[in-house]
Amino acid sequence: MRKLLALGLLAAAVLAVGFWFIQGWNAPGPAARPVAVVVAPGSSLAEAAETLERAGAIASAERFLFQARLFGGGRPIQAGEYEIPARSSHARILALLQDGRTLQRLVTVPEGLPSILVWERLMKADGLTGEVAVPEEGSVLPDSYDYRRGEARSAVLARMQAAMRRTLARLWAARKPTTVVTSPGEAVILASIVEKETGKAAERRMIAGVYSNRLRRGMKLDADPTVIYPITKGKPLGRRIKASELRARNGYNTYAMAGLPVGPIANPGKESIAAVLDPAPTRALYFVADGTGGHVFADTLAEHNANVRKWFAIRRARGEM
Repeated sequence: MRKLLALGLLAAAVLAVGFWFIQGWNAPGPAARPVAVVVAPGSSLAEAAETLERAGAIASAERFLFQARLFGGGRPIQAGEYEIPARSSHARILALLQDGRTLQRLVTVPEGLPSILVWERLMKADGLTGEVAVPEEGSVLPDSYDYRRGEARSAVLARMQAAMRRTLARLWAARKPTTVVTSPGEAVILASIVEKETGKAAERRMIAGVYSNRLRRGMKLDADPTVIYPITKGKPLGRRIKASELRARNGYNTYAMAGLPVGPIANPGKESIAAVLDPAPTRALYFVADGTGGHVFADTLAEHNANVRKWFAIRRARGEM
């Protein structure tokens, strides 16, 4: 009887330990906050377990390793940087490592961002290494680019510029006969002005149509952003344009010369490039702000002057003049 009782107690104890062990595989971990962990290329499961323990994501590398080999299915782990969520169980952590769900790091280049600000974003990006020069204006395609901790800034910039080359080649091949530009380079220059002149996507082709009409007639583009660019390299001016700046001859100022500037004034997005390669069919030669964030267009100077007076009235009502 005593022997049976002892065996029963032993079996119960084994079951209790087994239940605790299995439950421990799915039990909340010790980390009260998300934990960043880097699994180096070529790391074994045992080495990854030691890294996880040092970071505080797990309490015991030995227990994690034993459970992982027993319950983990045998799939290999992937190298990379991981963010382990707070209180993650052993089961969840191993799944993250096996699936390669690494921490996503991004550098985002908005449409129309000048190269000096692209450079600033690259230099501030956490986890990138090395130095880069300010990229050539118009050479970067606006988009979000992922990168790995420890990656060179030059490698990320190279991807940005390769994306622009591919996109420009594709769009140039599909250009319409109505485009006024004669080369991919000219397309980027005009697109950079279109990008800076409107914040409304629906207006891009119309703005491109106006500037195309002006270029065909030999008229000056009279684009304010081309006045500002030589002064700030694309950064906000922070004040009104001076009369002397409107007269300045520097290769960019389209108030002082006809034709395109000598180079882009920003990094245009693919939609603005597409707009100048397929401009809206229009006779309009002028546009001015309409007070809603968009523009009103005119075919004649008389119509344009009337629209300008309306815009000034709006500004006076707002106390801006």
